[in-house]
Amino acid sequence: MVFHPKQRLHLGAEAEVWSGEWYGQSAVSKQRRQRAWRHPHLDHRLGVRRMISEARLLIRLRKNGMDVPPLLDMDLAAGRLIIGHLPGRPLIEVLNDQQTTDDYAKSILQRVGREIRRLHRLAVTHGDLSTNNILVNGENVHLIDFGLATIEYDVERYGIDLHVLDEILGASHPQWEGAIEEVIKGYLTAENEFGPPPVLKGGAIPGADAVHERLEEIRTRVRYHG
Repeated sequence: MVFHPKQRLHLGAEAEVWSGEWYGQSAVSKQRRQRAWRHPHLDHRLGVRRMISEARLLIRLRKNGMDVPPLLDMDLAAGRLIIGHLPGRPLIEVLNDQQTTDDYAKSILQRVGREIRRLHRLAVTHGDLSTNNILVNGENVHLIDFGLATIEYDVERYGIDLHVLDEILGASHPQWEGAIEEVIKGYLTAENEFGPPPVLKGGAIPGADAVHERLEEIRTRVRYHG
């Protein structure tokens, strides 16, 4: 595997992420970090399983037209995934930029909702919808980092996906009051654009309205128990 690192982008609990080049192509390396508290064999087995799952999901999403990073290479023994680099800034930077206008923020947040709905219509929940894992490039929005993504058909998991973003927007970007409502607007509008949710081999995809209703139930639960 020939990857030439240039800049470390992120050091997380699960992986170290670098930008660089792979055979002259702009790429990103996700190097899995060992978890010292796990037995080495178990840690490796879980890491391999997660890497294979992420690779398969990236292929699935791109095959179905989503503009997610392409899978370039994978080294299971070394715990490394090489994916294509997508241009843009993380949503967290866009929302924290004082030059970002209200109209632009609303437009982008609605596009975020649209992309999340496109993801959900493929029976995939992201699992970590933070403003760090959403790239903005002009008017285009890309979802990235599918390390915790899974195939799902239960409406609860879709609602939790949106609730994670809801909590992060409220905690990290309180200056954008009503941000989640713009996301939901884009999420619901996407259903009108794409039509009724498909029925896949694993079952029926919950409709956008049903997911929105479940999100409201989850928010009520959290407020009640909080």
